[in-house]
Amino acid sequence: MQVQVNAGDGIESTEALERWANDYLNEALARFRQDITGIEVQLKDENSGKSGPADKRCLLEARVTGQDPMVAEHRAENQDMAIRGATQKLLKVLDHRLGKLERRGNHDRETIRKTGSPLV
Repeated sequence: MQVQVNAGDGIESTEALERWANDYLNEALARFRQDITGIEVQLKDENSGKSGPADKRCLLEARVTGQDPMVAEHRAENQDMAIRGATQKLLKVLDHRLGKLERRGNHDRETIRKTGSPLV
């Protein structure tokens, strides 16, 4: 799946960061590989220039085939922890939303209500 990293205020986008994010997200989200067409990573330093607790923000947007984008956000002390936290939240969102779709798809079996035929 394609991973695009966008660095905002106070975050330096390097080739190493992009490579790490690509490898990490492809591994962490591997079980959804067939559903996800792309991931957008948005990194930002909320208190650019000042230090403070949980001032690095990561927003992940997963583009899923046939669905609206699924989003998760996490704030942490550094960008590594922010990406990891947002990834864990995104996994929960994907499990929940795609799991619901899968469960709905399993209800296509025949019942007497659908066929209208009496039980013998």
